[in-house]
Amino acid sequence: MGPHLDTLRRELRDLGRVVVAFSGGADSAFLAWTANDTLGPDRALCVTAVSPSLAPEERADCEALAADWGLRWTGVETDELANPDYSANDGSRCYHCKAELMAVLGPIATTAGAVVALGVNLDDLGDHRPGQEAAREGGAVFPLVEAGFTKADVRAESRRLGLRTWDKPAAACLASRVPYGTPVTLGVLESVARAESALRRLGFGQLRVRHYGDLARIELDGAELSRAVECRDAVVAAVRDAGYAYVTLDLEGFRTGNLNQALSRAQW
Repeated sequence: MGPHLDTLRRELRDLGRVVVAFSGGADSAFLAWTANDTLGPDRALCVTAVSPSLAPEERADCEALAADWGLRWTGVETDELANPDYSANDGSRCYHCKAELMAVLGPIATTAGAVVALGVNLDDLGDHRPGQEAAREGGAVFPLVEAGFTKADVRAESRRLGLRTWDKPAAACLASRVPYGTPVTLGVLESVARAESALRRLGFGQLRVRHYGDLARIELDGAELSRAVECRDAVVAAVRDAGYAYVTLDLEGFRTGNLNQALSRAQW
């Protein structure tokens, strides 16, 4: 057992009871598994925020993981789209998203005598993440940070433990596909979700469909770019069926935080 995991278990025992914000990604899944294994289901509740910004496949995978691992799990609805400050999609969108998350999870945690725990790791602290500020303001804690986990540590420890999420591709919320300044609406999120689901059915793994009005910019793993060109008719049809008139392939390939980089350049 590595020192990071020992430390994480101590952090969780010190907290006593936790409500884990469980998105199904590698970080939150590792935190959820460890909390359940350390504290037991009576003291660790895993909650998935369900809204149009959550890809349908991710919601289903959260439920499947909970069943596989014996987690005490529930899905709760959040309504960030009702907040015009969120929908406006300026650089603080993630702040309003996490504020809504805490508004829903906070009372659940209070009733249980628990604290809300998020799967933030050390690497996340360096990116543009206003949601972390909202989470802290709402009383959330970041056990992975306190225990010294980087993203690589999370994946390595998850693999050692036999968790199938160890190599799961990053899966940020669907609103992250929309450039800052472009309003986030239910229709936009549905188009992105349909396009990405269709591309996954074609066998593409790590991907993003970035939304630019009636134009979709597809980011794929570099190794899959040539296959996308080879089956471009199927790719174009799949994305057009989601409502886009123009389908483009980004030759730089998949990059996490791509739109955050654009925001940083604009601020400078």
